[in-house]
Amino acid sequence: MRYGYFDDAAKEYVITRPDTPQSWSNYLGSTEYGAVITNNAGGYGFYKSGARGRFLRLRFNSVPADQPGRYFYLRDRESGDYWSASWQPVGKSLDSYESTCRHGTAYTTIESRYAGIATETTYFVPLSQDFEYWRLKVTNESDRPRDLSVFSYCEFTNQWMTQQDQVNLQYSLFIVKGGLTEDGLLRIAIHDNLTPEPGTGRENDIGMHSWMALVDAQLDGYDTSREAFLGPYRSYHNPLAVEMGECSQSDAYGDNACGSVQTSLILQPGESRELLVMLGIGDARTVGKRVVAEFGSLARAEAELQRLKESWHSKLGSLTVDTPDANLNHTVNVWGLYNCLITFAWSRAASLVYNGERDGLGFRDSVQDILGVAAAIPDAARARLELMLTGQLANGGAIPVIKPFEHRPGHELPPPDEEYRSDDCLWFFNAVPVYVAETGDFDFYSTVLPYADHGEDTVFNHLRRALEFNLERTGRNNLPCGLSADWNDCLRLGYYGESLFVAFQLRLGLTVYADVAQQLGKPDEAAWALAHRDKLDTYIQRDTWDGDWFIWAITEDGTVYGTKDYDEGQVYLNTQVWSVLSGAATPEQAERCMATVNEKLATPYGLMLSAPPFVKTSVEVMRAVVFNPGIKENAGIFNHTQGWGVMAECMLGNGDRAWDYYRAAMPAAWNDRAEIRQCEPYVQGQTTYSIYSPRPGNTRTSWLTGAAAWSYYGATQYILGLRPEVDGLRIDPCIPHDWPGFTATRRFRGKIIEIVVTNPDSVCRGVRSITLNGAALADNLVPADLLADHNRVEVVLG
Repeated sequence: MRYGYFDDAAKEYVITRPDTPQSWSNYLGSTEYGAVITNNAGGYGFYKSGARGRFLRLRFNSVPADQPGRYFYLRDRESGDYWSASWQPVGKSLDSYESTCRHGTAYTTIESRYAGIATETTYFVPLSQDFEYWRLKVTNESDRPRDLSVFSYCEFTNQWMTQQDQVNLQYSLFIVKGGLTEDGLLRIAIHDNLTPEPGTGRENDIGMHSWMALVDAQLDGYDTSREAFLGPYRSYHNPLAVEMGECSQSDAYGDNACGSVQTSLILQPGESRELLVMLGIGDARTVGKRVVAEFGSLARAEAELQRLKESWHSKLGSLTVDTPDANLNHTVNVWGLYNCLITFAWSRAASLVYNGERDGLGFRDSVQDILGVAAAIPDAARARLELMLTGQLANGGAIPVIKPFEHRPGHELPPPDEEYRSDDCLWFFNAVPVYVAETGDFDFYSTVLPYADHGEDTVFNHLRRALEFNLERTGRNNLPCGLSADWNDCLRLGYYGESLFVAFQLRLGLTVYADVAQQLGKPDEAAWALAHRDKLDTYIQRDTWDGDWFIWAITEDGTVYGTKDYDEGQVYLNTQVWSVLSGAATPEQAERCMATVNEKLATPYGLMLSAPPFVKTSVEVMRAVVFNPGIKENAGIFNHTQGWGVMAECMLGNGDRAWDYYRAAMPAAWNDRAEIRQCEPYVQGQTTYSIYSPRPGNTRTSWLTGAAAWSYYGATQYILGLRPEVDGLRIDPCIPHDWPGFTATRRFRGKIIEIVVTNPDSVCRGVRSITLNGAALADNLVPADLLADHNRVEVVLG
């Protein structure tokens, strides 16, 4: 079943019916002032942190799952009938109510039609500002005059610390108050007697303020008490104030705080009126008053919306493609990169699923997220890399989470030894080369940055410490220890248990380090890395090949997992694909283990992480057994890993199989079958139920997932083959054999490259010829030093 379509020209996804299988959401704002909004105007708002800066409330895991939100209620003063400008929360019958939602790049527009009245509401946060606009247009499409009342509604938190707001009502209910200022703004104050210092991590001991203003309409009434606006034994679908036709001018004081401003509209047939509601943080008497004075007009709101679109569309312009597959075009040109940018901004800290339990930047997650955005926002990618490198400890390990608003490099405490994760700093060997190749900023390796706990070093030496951390922690088979966890948080091997996945990561790291050392003129460092790699190769070949695939891991007591001899979790996706990505597998092993992946792990919904599921395995060894079979790490489809499978097949030249894997997990490919996938068809989800579950294809935990970066990276740099290197842009497509070709426009180091790829011989991979601005090139590397401002590259496969 289809619930919407992609509007590529507008860079929007258009939801044509509001009763989607789940709430389909979007993000507004920036890493300073952020917001989640759904297709029915549900969601919340936060300042710097979804956990510590929550100023608009969401009732977590409630029914519906996205309430409250940012609502407009309309009431016909003649009939007493009322509805909302979004289908929810009033929820009129869809036999008489129409709704369309257009999710765009950091803005959302919701249109409705009911009882001869059309509305259009646009929500967005202006660039670099700490407030948001709700722009409402109301049109009388009936043949008679209409007398309407309009009410806004949002629910402010009683405490910006989400946990306190949700579970400590005996405290939080009594620290908030609300009212109307002399200038007609709603003022919400928490700890009103204390100094306001939001975003410092001290939200228990500071003042916090929010405000709401009505612009270009007369203020007829207001409420700041939720209890007064909704009334007893009511909810968002039937608020007392709307039903009675007027607010009560309530001031929250020992109540839950809300924001509602009321106005009246008298519309002749065909007439339209527009108004603004503005909402932000800061004291209404000073900050709010100043913001409304500067930004409080419809003309200014429109100008700010256009600035916002231009900014986001410029980022998305780093790569545009035209391929034979429309869904891939939707993904690469808009939604894949947009998903990466949002995930880069918020890590795993703010969504309808991540709702306050997580805070800050997860170390391993945020390092990997850089891969998806380096081309679009290279300066921000560098800044994030520098931040994450300062989360590395002097021993080469990492602190698990960096909280940017309170991070103190040189003064952080290392975790207990038993809590180190083995993979954390090895992700630098993916992210740092991607940034350097994208920008040509090879001097980055010489940048001096502090460690988290003490000391400082060059980026190059930070990388060496990451290698040494794992080389110094090995088990009885001389393979790297899994420690508290490798990438798979469910793995419990014992401290000296060995992770083959980390062994492959380490091998890749040693290879990258050796290459960089050679380019830096450090042959001794290169030799050191290659010597360790040779030893590691010996241990891998000696102990980890099971005949048709690589094993999973070896526990501290010597038990081997991921073999033919064990009934559960026989084949593990990560070790197969990373044997190829790292170069550890021989050509024969690579072909055989990837054939095993295709035979045992491939499904119509994506590649399973492992199979068969865990049912009897001890939870002390494999915590995946706590999950239902076919979900998450227990033989589910973990979408983070899908890009790795695609990349591995491309490296082997198997374009048809790589495309099959990519398409199976591509959200847009499920747009016409959205009832199966259920979550948004325009962004990635963390996990998809596999064939071992009763509902294969269901997908959960959308938006904030490592799947965003790796999927986009795999599609653009391996299927399309547009892969930056230090010396230029490598063009090495690996496409389905039946594609006649594709075109792309790539922004690269301030230059524009138009690329035309043709495939006359119906091959998957192999560049027969390539020209740059009409001149033949020796191989498929487009040298950076030969680029003009605008370039044309023609590639013939064969």
